[in-house]
Amino acid sequence: MATATMANLTAIIALLIAAAPPSTAYTNHTVGDAAGWFFDTAANTSATNYSNWAVNQTFNLGDFLIFNTSSNMTVIQTSNDTTYLSCSMDDSQDDDTFQYYGGDQQFEKALTVAVPLIVEGTNYYFSDADDSIQCQRGMAFEIRVQHGLGLPPSLNQPPPPPYIEPPGPGSAPPPPITVTPSQGNGGFRAAANVRGVFSVLLHLLPFSILIF
Repeated sequence: MATATMANLTAIIALLIAAAPPSTAYTNHTVGDAAGWFFDTAANTSATNYSNWAVNQTFNLGDFLIFNTSSNMTVIQTSNDTTYLSCSMDDSQDDDTFQYYGGDQQFEKALTVAVPLIVEGTNYYFSDADDSIQCQRGMAFEIRVQHGLGLPPSLNQPPPPPYIEPPGPGSAPPPPITVTPSQGNGGFRAAANVRGVFSVLLHLLPFSILIF
């Protein structure tokens, strides 16, 4: 009887877990936390261990990666493991690798680069600055993007989506900003900028998008 009771209890717990509501928010992940996305030239290594940082996060479609960085670094996103392992965009395909800029290429200019997670599965990120030395010395990490809530309407369209700054503090939505994702294929870099804004009311959101 005790065994049967325990089995029944286990089944009930399993049903409760299965019936638990999914997460109700998209998340902004600050890459490297307080260390940001930087390279320590004195130590010739990345400012922190980005792989260790990524392991402790849960990533879902519709989330954003926030790179607090400078124009001395690059932010490259790829789903091509060969591109990632080579620390270079040279052999990437037109549709699997993007390089992000913050709109100002002045050297040592502080930047915040917001990258939306729009592809489920394995995604790779690295900086190929200094002839890929930054990537080779630790400025690289991979993540596994889960389905979660799925893409919000503002991102649910063929890539590249209207990349914009994710929701942040403030009483009113910010104006549209321009971010240039340049596709990689040897020396090719796309020149067109893309613009867009979220359809949600950002003034209701402290630093996440809530789904009611």
